[in-house]
Amino acid sequence: MQKKFLAAAVAGALAVPTMAVAQSTVQIYGTAQWEQGYIDQGNGRPKTDYNESTGSYIGFRGTENLGGGLSAWFQCETTADIRAFDQVGLCSRNSGLGFRGGFGNVWVGRWHTPMSRAMGLGVIGAESTGILGFSYIHGGSGSTSIVGTAFDHAGGSATRQRFRRRETCLTTYETPRMGGFMLGAAVSCGNAAADGAAVDGTNNQKPRVWSFAGTFVRGPLSAGLAYERHNDVGTFNSATAPELDDKAWGASAAYTFGPVRAGITYMDRKWETATGDVKMKTWTLGAEWTIAGPHQLHIAYGMTGDSKGSSLTGISPTAQGGAAAPGSDTGYEAFTIGYQYAFSKRTTAKIGYIRMENETNSSALRANNGAVLLGNGQDTDAVALVVRHTF
Repeated sequence: MQKKFLAAAVAGALAVPTMAVAQSTVQIYGTAQWEQGYIDQGNGRPKTDYNESTGSYIGFRGTENLGGGLSAWFQCETTADIRAFDQVGLCSRNSGLGFRGGFGNVWVGRWHTPMSRAMGLGVIGAESTGILGFSYIHGGSGSTSIVGTAFDHAGGSATRQRFRRRETCLTTYETPRMGGFMLGAAVSCGNAAADGAAVDGTNNQKPRVWSFAGTFVRGPLSAGLAYERHNDVGTFNSATAPELDDKAWGASAAYTFGPVRAGITYMDRKWETATGDVKMKTWTLGAEWTIAGPHQLHIAYGMTGDSKGSSLTGISPTAQGGAAAPGSDTGYEAFTIGYQYAFSKRTTAKIGYIRMENETNSSALRANNGAVLLGNGQDTDAVALVVRHTF
């Protein structure tokens, strides 16, 4: 009897770990990044050292095989500001719950929109964010929330100028990749219409994001084509606010020629205002040259043309990547160059220079993520060291 009991206990003890592994596999991953720079803010403002950690995050993800080629998965990715400035809650970055199978991949959560990811394929030679970042040349790529704006669960801001968004409350679907091609679509939830957007006989606002993209990734070539629309993004929670819509389309491509990888992006944005439309076009061009071994040279240039249209006002004209009221000399441009050394596949250090220039009637671009406002036509530049370790 005792032998039978002991055998059963041993078998049970050995079976528990096996069952746990079969249920789910969980991975911890992330990036620790430190950027130290020195910024010339121009026009009498102090020249100062400036520290960033925008690329730091920690994530947890897991997958369970459900059989028949179907699997369930989750991901919780959180900003991990090693400066201890931005103390945000869990799952503040790309986070979701979904299913994968022969049909493709479908999930819900906060995530970069299909347009954001398609445009990212062509961003080469510049950092994504931070002091040396290029994201603001076409609006920015941070966490946003058209759905939650003005409510206690916002977790971001509407930031209408942004079309490279990490948007809250998305349902996303992607097809399987076939011969390098993949299609993706995403739509945000309608919570805002229930949680605060005014509804009456003349106004039925339902703020919502729609995003679509097609990508091709195969061998040395990557390319993307995308369209995104933001519905009812006027003043929320107001029975008299106009039901304004924003929309944009964009294309990107990258190609590797031996030791050089080059990339290009183009974006055409249009916003509705109470007095007409505002339009802007942006393009970027960059390259990364692996000189020898761990040594790389990075270079990029980007330009946003003049605001055009019929509106009497702009869209966040003093915010990063905004648009002034239509007129001449309302664009801006950026240039960056840097040298990167790879200590290993996981650890790199980059020293670089960036210059941001606003035309005479623009103040929408500056060489940091801070909120300091510039006067029209003012320029900024900076040098910075970026140290990054992935795990």
